[in-house]
Amino acid sequence: MNQPLPFKPFGISALLLILLGWGGLYVVLYFFVPLAWFRWGFFALLILALTGTVLPIVYFFHRRFPSEPPAEANVIVRQAVWFGVYGATLAWLQLGRLVTVYVILGLAGGILAIEYFLRLRERAHWKPPVVSDDQPS
Repeated sequence: MNQPLPFKPFGISALLLILLGWGGLYVVLYFFVPLAWFRWGFFALLILALTGTVLPIVYFFHRRFPSEPPAEANVIVRQAVWFGVYGATLAWLQLGRLVTVYVILGLAGGILAIEYFLRLRERAHWKPPVVSDDQPS
């Protein structure tokens, strides 16, 4: 069985993303008028903030409920980024007052389907078993 991934790299990354994301959002919201570039900055910083906030939670779920094959670091980061993209997309849709329960559920269902198929593709890669010549059969 593979060793679980250490938390330290994820913790450092999450802390940097949280500080940069939420700190940048504070600066953008309180010190700038909502012009075009600051709005795009808001969405970019919101993705960073939500990704950093959710990254330790996603790591914990993969540690608590391991899958076969075990999730690699890129899977954990990708799933945390999905949360950031989801939140920023909902914030962007809210500008036009387009967010409804059906939009929330449909967007979440679409992201879950994409992630499901990506994980299915990763599991489908066949790797030959490693046979050692030193062990008796």
